[in-house]
Amino acid sequence: MQIDAAGRTRTYTLIEPDGGHDRLLLVFHGSTQNADKFRTFTGGAFDAIPGTAVAYLDGYRGNWNDARIGSRFPARLAGVDDVAFAEAVVKRHADGRQVYATGYSNGGGLVVRLLHERPDLIAGATIIAAQQPAPSNFLIPGLPVVPKPVLIVHGTADRIVPYDGGEMAAWARFAFKVGGEMLSAPDTAAYFAERNGITAPPTTTELTADITRTDHHQNDHAPVRLFTIRGGGHTVPGPHAAPRLVGRTNHDLHTTQAMADFHWS
Repeated sequence: MQIDAAGRTRTYTLIEPDGGHDRLLLVFHGSTQNADKFRTFTGGAFDAIPGTAVAYLDGYRGNWNDARIGSRFPARLAGVDDVAFAEAVVKRHADGRQVYATGYSNGGGLVVRLLHERPDLIAGATIIAAQQPAPSNFLIPGLPVVPKPVLIVHGTADRIVPYDGGEMAAWARFAFKVGGEMLSAPDTAAYFAERNGITAPPTTTELTADITRTDHHQNDHAPVRLFTIRGGGHTVPGPHAAPRLVGRTNHDLHTTQAMADFHWS
Protein backbone atom coordinates (compact mmCIF):
# COMPACT_ATOMS: atom_id res chain seq x y z
CA MET A 1 0.00 0.00 0.00
CA GLN A 2 1.06 3.62 -0.50
CA ILE A 3 0.53 6.76 1.53
CA ASP A 4 1.83 10.33 1.36
CA ALA A 5 3.69 11.60 4.41
CA ALA A 6 5.71 14.81 4.73
CA GLY A 7 6.01 15.17 0.98
CA ARG A 8 7.09 11.59 0.27
CA THR A 9 5.23 8.56 -1.00
CA ARG A 10 5.78 5.76 1.48
CA THR A 11 4.87 2.08 1.32
CA TYR A 12 3.68 -0.47 3.84
CA THR A 13 1.96 -3.84 4.11
CA LEU A 14 -1.29 -4.18 6.06
CA ILE A 15 -2.43 -7.55 7.40
CA GLU A 16 -5.99 -7.61 8.72
CA PRO A 17 -7.34 -10.73 10.45
CA ASP A 18 -10.58 -12.36 9.41
CA GLY A 19 -13.46 -11.44 11.69
CA GLY A 20 -12.27 -7.95 12.57
CA HIS A 21 -9.69 -6.62 15.00
CA ASP A 22 -9.42 -4.72 18.26
CA ARG A 23 -6.12 -2.87 17.75
CA LEU A 24 -3.53 -1.72 15.23
CA LEU A 25 0.12 -2.71 15.56
CA LEU A 26 2.82 -0.71 13.77
CA VAL A 27 5.89 -2.83 13.01
CA PHE A 28 9.26 -1.25 12.19
CA HIS A 29 11.85 -3.61 10.69
CA GLY A 30 15.59 -3.68 11.27
CA SER A 31 18.34 -2.01 9.26
CA THR A 32 18.66 -3.21 5.62
CA GLN A 33 15.26 -4.92 5.81
CA ASN A 34 11.79 -4.01 4.57
CA ALA A 35 8.31 -5.24 5.45
CA ASP A 36 8.58 -8.43 3.40
CA LYS A 37 12.07 -9.24 4.66
CA PHE A 38 11.03 -8.76 8.27
CA ARG A 39 8.00 -10.99 7.81
CA THR A 40 10.33 -13.68 6.42
CA PHE A 41 12.88 -13.00 9.19
CA THR A 42 10.23 -13.72 11.84
CA GLY A 43 8.38 -16.47 9.98
CA GLY A 44 5.25 -14.33 9.76
CA ALA A 45 4.77 -14.54 13.53
CA PHE A 46 3.40 -11.00 13.79
CA ASP A 47 0.77 -11.73 11.13
CA ALA A 48 -1.03 -14.11 13.45
CA ILE A 49 -1.53 -12.03 16.62
CA PRO A 50 -5.22 -12.55 17.48
CA GLY A 51 -7.49 -9.54 17.11
CA THR A 52 -4.72 -7.36 15.70
CA ALA A 53 -4.28 -5.59 12.37
CA VAL A 54 -0.58 -5.30 11.60
CA ALA A 55 0.95 -2.52 9.52
CA TYR A 56 4.51 -3.33 8.45
CA LEU A 57 6.06 -0.03 7.44
CA ASP A 58 8.92 0.19 4.91
CA GLY A 59 11.91 2.30 5.86
CA TYR A 60 13.67 4.66 3.47
CA ARG A 61 16.30 2.57 1.62
CA GLY A 62 15.95 -0.04 4.35
CA ASN A 63 16.48 2.26 7.32
CA TRP A 64 14.74 4.58 9.80
CA ASN A 65 15.55 8.07 10.99
CA ASP A 66 15.81 7.03 14.62
CA ALA A 67 16.71 8.93 17.79
CA ARG A 68 20.50 8.53 17.68
CA ILE A 69 22.68 11.55 16.93
CA GLY A 70 25.35 9.12 15.71
CA SER A 71 23.17 7.80 12.89
CA ARG A 72 24.41 8.08 9.31
CA PHE A 73 21.57 6.01 7.85
CA PRO A 74 20.19 7.17 4.48
CA ALA A 75 16.95 8.14 6.23
CA ARG A 76 18.87 10.54 8.50
CA LEU A 77 21.01 11.98 5.72
CA ALA A 78 17.92 12.59 3.59
CA GLY A 79 15.96 14.11 6.49
CA VAL A 80 13.14 11.58 6.15
CA ASP A 81 10.22 12.21 8.52
CA ASP A 82 9.39 8.70 9.71
CA VAL A 83 7.31 10.07 12.58
CA ALA A 84 4.99 11.68 10.04
CA PHE A 85 4.84 8.33 8.20
CA ALA A 86 3.72 6.57 11.38
CA GLU A 87 1.13 9.26 12.02
CA ALA A 88 -0.26 8.95 8.50
CA VAL A 89 -0.72 5.19 8.84
CA VAL A 90 -2.38 5.62 12.23
CA LYS A 91 -4.80 8.21 10.84
CA ARG A 92 -5.74 5.98 7.92
CA HIS A 93 -6.17 2.68 9.77
CA ALA A 94 -6.67 3.09 13.53
CA ASP A 95 -10.33 4.10 13.26
CA GLY A 96 -10.54 4.82 16.98
CA ARG A 97 -8.75 1.63 18.03
CA GLN A 98 -5.70 1.60 20.27
CA VAL A 99 -2.36 1.63 18.47
CA TYR A 100 0.82 -0.14 19.56
CA ALA A 101 4.31 0.06 18.08
CA THR A 102 7.03 -2.53 17.96
CA GLY A 103 10.46 -2.25 16.42
CA TYR A 104 13.50 -4.44 15.93
CA SER A 105 17.05 -3.03 15.97
CA ASN A 106 17.00 0.26 13.98
CA GLY A 107 13.19 -0.07 14.03
CA GLY A 108 13.36 -0.27 17.82
CA GLY A 109 15.25 3.01 17.71
CA LEU A 110 12.39 4.53 15.77
CA VAL A 111 9.96 3.29 18.45
CA VAL A 112 12.15 5.02 21.05
CA ARG A 113 11.76 8.18 19.02
CA LEU A 114 7.97 7.80 18.91
CA LEU A 115 7.83 7.32 22.68
CA HIS A 116 9.54 10.67 23.17
CA GLU A 117 8.31 12.71 20.21
CA ARG A 118 4.77 11.45 19.54
CA PRO A 119 3.58 9.35 22.48
CA ASP A 120 0.04 10.47 21.67
CA LEU A 121 0.07 8.15 18.66
CA ILE A 122 0.53 4.92 20.65
CA ALA A 123 -0.88 3.14 23.70
CA GLY A 124 2.28 1.11 24.31
CA ALA A 125 5.57 0.01 22.78
CA THR A 126 7.84 -3.01 22.34
CA ILE A 127 11.57 -2.53 21.75
CA ILE A 128 13.52 -5.55 20.44
CA ALA A 129 17.34 -5.62 20.25
CA ALA A 130 17.53 -1.83 20.65
CA GLN A 131 18.20 0.62 23.48
CA GLN A 132 17.77 4.16 24.68
CA PRO A 133 20.59 6.39 23.41
CA ALA A 134 22.84 7.87 26.08
CA PRO A 135 22.29 11.61 26.67
CA SER A 136 25.29 12.52 24.47
CA ASN A 137 23.79 10.50 21.62
CA PHE A 138 20.12 11.45 21.96
CA LEU A 139 18.53 13.53 19.22
CA ILE A 140 15.35 14.70 20.94
CA PRO A 141 15.75 15.37 24.69
CA GLY A 142 13.65 17.81 26.66
CA LEU A 143 10.13 17.01 25.46
CA PRO A 144 7.26 16.58 27.94
CA VAL A 145 7.03 13.06 29.38
CA VAL A 146 3.94 10.98 28.62
CA PRO A 147 4.14 7.63 30.47
CA LYS A 148 3.59 4.55 28.31
CA PRO A 149 3.90 0.79 28.94
CA VAL A 150 7.20 -0.41 27.48
CA LEU A 151 8.28 -4.00 26.82
CA ILE A 152 11.95 -4.66 26.04
CA VAL A 153 13.49 -7.88 24.68
CA HIS A 154 17.27 -8.23 24.37
CA GLY A 155 19.84 -11.03 24.12
CA THR A 156 23.05 -11.05 26.14
CA ALA A 157 25.06 -12.34 23.15
CA ASP A 158 23.92 -9.61 20.76
CA ARG A 159 27.06 -8.68 18.80
CA ILE A 160 25.46 -5.77 16.94
CA VAL A 161 23.67 -3.90 19.76
CA PRO A 162 25.49 -5.08 22.89
CA TYR A 163 23.24 -5.91 25.84
CA ASP A 164 25.59 -4.00 28.16
CA GLY A 165 25.31 -0.81 26.11
CA GLY A 166 28.14 1.55 25.27
CA GLU A 167 29.48 1.81 21.74
CA MET A 168 28.80 -0.76 19.07
CA ALA A 169 31.81 -2.74 17.88
CA ALA A 170 33.90 -0.94 15.25
CA TRP A 171 32.90 -3.39 12.52
CA ALA A 172 29.20 -2.84 13.33
CA ARG A 173 29.57 0.95 13.32
CA PHE A 174 31.18 0.71 9.88
CA ALA A 175 28.76 -1.85 8.46
CA PHE A 176 25.57 -0.22 9.71
CA LYS A 177 26.65 3.44 9.48
CA VAL A 178 25.61 4.27 13.02
CA GLY A 179 27.36 4.91 16.30
CA GLY A 180 27.24 6.72 19.60
CA GLU A 181 26.85 5.48 23.13
CA MET A 182 23.75 3.57 24.23
CA LEU A 183 22.36 2.63 27.63
CA SER A 184 22.44 -1.04 28.61
CA ALA A 185 19.23 -3.05 28.29
CA PRO A 186 18.62 -2.97 32.09
CA ASP A 187 19.38 0.76 32.18
CA THR A 188 17.00 1.31 29.27
CA ALA A 189 14.25 -0.41 31.27
CA ALA A 190 15.12 1.69 34.33
CA TYR A 191 15.11 4.84 32.19
CA PHE A 192 11.55 4.23 30.98
CA ALA A 193 10.46 3.19 34.48
CA GLU A 194 11.70 6.53 35.82
CA ARG A 195 9.87 8.34 33.01
CA ASN A 196 6.73 6.49 34.08
CA GLY A 197 7.15 7.68 37.66
CA ILE A 198 7.95 4.24 39.08
CA THR A 199 9.97 4.45 42.27
CA ALA A 200 9.52 0.89 43.54
CA PRO A 201 12.51 -1.43 42.98
CA PRO A 202 12.19 -3.91 40.10
CA THR A 203 11.47 -7.58 40.64
CA THR A 204 13.28 -10.28 38.71
CA THR A 205 11.93 -13.73 37.89
CA GLU A 206 13.95 -16.60 36.42
CA LEU A 207 11.56 -18.12 33.90
CA THR A 208 13.94 -20.69 32.40
CA ALA A 209 17.67 -21.30 32.38
CA ASP A 210 17.93 -18.80 29.52
CA ILE A 211 15.14 -16.28 30.19
CA THR A 212 14.88 -13.69 32.95
CA ARG A 213 11.94 -11.29 33.32
CA THR A 214 12.48 -8.01 35.14
CA ASP A 215 9.37 -6.00 36.02
CA HIS A 216 9.21 -2.34 36.95
CA HIS A 217 5.72 -2.09 38.38
CA GLN A 218 3.87 0.28 40.68
CA ASN A 219 0.15 0.81 41.10
CA ASP A 220 -1.31 3.52 38.87
CA HIS A 221 1.86 3.78 36.80
CA ALA A 222 2.54 2.46 33.29
CA PRO A 223 4.71 -0.67 33.69
CA VAL A 224 8.02 -1.58 32.09
CA ARG A 225 9.16 -5.15 31.49
CA LEU A 226 12.52 -6.47 30.30
CA PHE A 227 13.09 -9.98 28.99
CA THR A 228 16.79 -10.88 29.15
CA ILE A 229 17.67 -13.76 26.84
CA ARG A 230 20.90 -15.42 27.97
CA GLY A 231 22.95 -16.34 24.95
CA GLY A 232 20.43 -14.71 22.64
CA GLY A 233 21.73 -12.93 19.57
CA HIS A 234 20.48 -9.99 17.54
CA THR A 235 17.20 -11.76 16.95
CA VAL A 236 13.47 -11.79 17.62
CA PRO A 237 12.78 -14.70 20.03
CA GLY A 238 10.09 -17.02 18.74
CA PRO A 239 9.43 -20.15 16.72
CA HIS A 240 11.33 -19.01 13.62
CA ALA A 241 15.14 -19.03 13.73
CA ALA A 242 16.97 -16.02 12.32
CA PRO A 243 20.08 -16.57 10.15
CA ARG A 244 22.98 -17.83 12.25
CA LEU A 245 25.00 -14.76 11.27
CA VAL A 246 23.02 -12.64 13.77
CA GLY A 247 23.28 -15.16 16.60
CA ARG A 248 21.11 -17.69 18.39
CA THR A 249 17.33 -17.35 18.40
CA ASN A 250 15.60 -18.38 21.61
CA HIS A 251 12.50 -20.46 20.89
CA ASP A 252 11.11 -20.63 24.43
CA LEU A 253 9.98 -17.01 24.49
CA HIS A 254 7.53 -16.08 21.74
CA THR A 255 7.85 -12.33 21.42
CA THR A 256 4.36 -11.87 20.01
CA GLN A 257 2.80 -13.75 22.94
CA ALA A 258 4.91 -11.74 25.38
CA MET A 259 3.60 -8.57 23.74
CA ALA A 260 -0.01 -9.72 24.01
CA ASP A 261 0.42 -10.77 27.66
CA PHE A 262 2.02 -7.45 28.58
CA HIS A 263 0.03 -4.95 26.56
CA TRP A 264 -3.53 -6.19 26.20
CA SER A 265 -4.23 -9.39 28.13
